[in-house]
Amino acid sequence: MKEFFPVLHTAALFSGISDDELAVMLSYLGARIDTFPKGSRLLRAGEQVEEVGLVLAGSTLIVQEDIWGNRNILSKTGPGQTFAEVFACAPGAVLNVSVEAESAVTVMFLHIRRVLSVCPSACSHHSRIIRNLLDELAEKNLRLNEKLTHMAQRTTRAKLMSYFSAEAQRRNVYEFDIPFSRQQLADYLGVERSGLSVELGKMRDEGLLDFHKSHFLLKTPETDRPFPSAR
Repeated sequence: MKEFFPVLHTAALFSGISDDELAVMLSYLGARIDTFPKGSRLLRAGEQVEEVGLVLAGSTLIVQEDIWGNRNILSKTGPGQTFAEVFACAPGAVLNVSVEAESAVTVMFLHIRRVLSVCPSACSHHSRIIRNLLDELAEKNLRLNEKLTHMAQRTTRAKLMSYFSAEAQRRNVYEFDIPFSRQQLADYLGVERSGLSVELGKMRDEGLLDFHKSHFLLKTPETDRPFPSAR
């Protein structure tokens, strides 16, 4: 398991935890590692979970599907990122999302609820993981609220502009890569892929942006100057 320590040290959940402390906590949390092929379902809507998943290699998509099969991508997780934290921390909670392997993926599963109980030794790394978990839950809540802001826009163009603006502001740059393919971006924003592609083409023709696959450059009067928040 130590072979994955470099990835675990990049995880927000284990921020500030030393190798020795990490080994102790992994044992305490009943860490186990599993691998899944591309396209498989790691977790399914309707299931109850007791473990949080932490991606060690590959990537997963967190998706919601209605009874007609319409997909809504909520987020994507890569190495060092976690999924199902809220459900794993809430006794009896039933998943309303599914987790699928975007690529072949290796995942560490942790009984995270154990860390919520009082540690008899009052060890500092136990308290640190609780703080890290709360920070991660808060960050994901902010990202979900951000997604709701994008989807609340009335048109496909407005949704795209809201999404790209948020990405640029978070990174303090006008040029960046997004984590989604065209179909995934359409599923994330709740629009048709064909309409999204047409709108992107129009925005490029109008000089609002340029792109190649998942790489985007936003064009504004400020593009050739320092990013506003970096002044």
